[in-house]
Amino acid sequence: MKKFLVILFMLISCVQNFSQEKISVKIEVQTKNLSDTDNVFISGNHSLLGYWHSSKIKLDKINDSIFAKIFQFEKGDEISFKFTLGNWAEEALKDDGTVPGNINLKIEKDTVISVKINKWKNENFVPKGKITGEVKYHKNVSGKGIKDRNIIVWLPPSYSRENSKKYPVLYMHDGQNIVDPETSSMGIDWGIDEAADSLIRQNKIREIIIVGIYNSSDRSAEYSHSDLGEKYMNFIVNELKPFIDKNYRTKSDRENTATMGSSMGGLISLMLVWEHSETFSQAGCLSPAFKVAEFDYIPWIQKYTGKKKDIKIYVDNGGVGVEERLQPGIEETLAELEKRGYKEGKELSVYFDKDAEHNEAAWSNRIWRPLIFMFGK
Repeated sequence: MKKFLVILFMLISCVQNFSQEKISVKIEVQTKNLSDTDNVFISGNHSLLGYWHSSKIKLDKINDSIFAKIFQFEKGDEISFKFTLGNWAEEALKDDGTVPGNINLKIEKDTVISVKINKWKNENFVPKGKITGEVKYHKNVSGKGIKDRNIIVWLPPSYSRENSKKYPVLYMHDGQNIVDPETSSMGIDWGIDEAADSLIRQNKIREIIIVGIYNSSDRSAEYSHSDLGEKYMNFIVNELKPFIDKNYRTKSDRENTATMGSSMGGLISLMLVWEHSETFSQAGCLSPAFKVAEFDYIPWIQKYTGKKKDIKIYVDNGGVGVEERLQPGIEETLAELEKRGYKEGKELSVYFDKDAEHNEAAWSNRIWRPLIFMFGK
């Protein structure tokens, strides 16, 4: 018996060691035209990569043109990353001067990644797009129990001309990323200003007001089922919306009020339309984190026993990197909604792009889809 227990213990240890297998990944940057004091930083979606902090993880300087670092990830990890000189105003560019997408890697075996960077963003960088249309800013807006934040309001083409006309409103999360590449965390914005302006002028959607709510350092908690998440939703419903309705010509009823976001912003959009259907009638959820890691909103849908909510939900996702991890939770959530009578093509609109990554550029490419679903003529 004792011998059996020893063997069992050894087997368990082997399984644990296998499940926690460490993989060595060397990431190297070859660059040029840097000063002696310049450093190269890596920023990505993993704790070892600083969770997208622009200057937390510095690569080791090998010589004047090569910077590198060896990381120990667990097998199966999926990482996405970019490079900066210490802030997002000085991130790496492609040779044509545009901002690249994320570099994505699924950790399977010891690997060396070598990246050649010839250009870096600087004070002379002019992002493509700029802002199309008229915007208003509200700085340091306070909310009960949450951190102050900026609000940006995009106004439709006829707003300044037709003084008596009222408009539906779309409330968006991660507001700094939606219209202005200069404020966007990754240097690329959603381009929803260009998309909305174009669709309006083509007479494909109604004219709408778009309210962008900047995130805070409490983003994950505010965008999930937590105490801060409840406070964030209460801020939008009870403080921000009344402010917008008072200061802008809005159609304030629920039928003309929608919300939209991506990733964790997609989760909080679903939460808002599900828990505050008296205020919101529609939600756009792009690459939503409905069920991933420690986040899982499905039980809150399952425990609802009331009558069917009069809401519409748009859901989409890609198939690369983080998107692949999100897909099972998306499918499970959609299945729960379908059990409760929500049908694709009616209350639900679902889209999948197998080649899309988890970033602003990808969301920009398909932003027209939820706009037409929610506000189409």
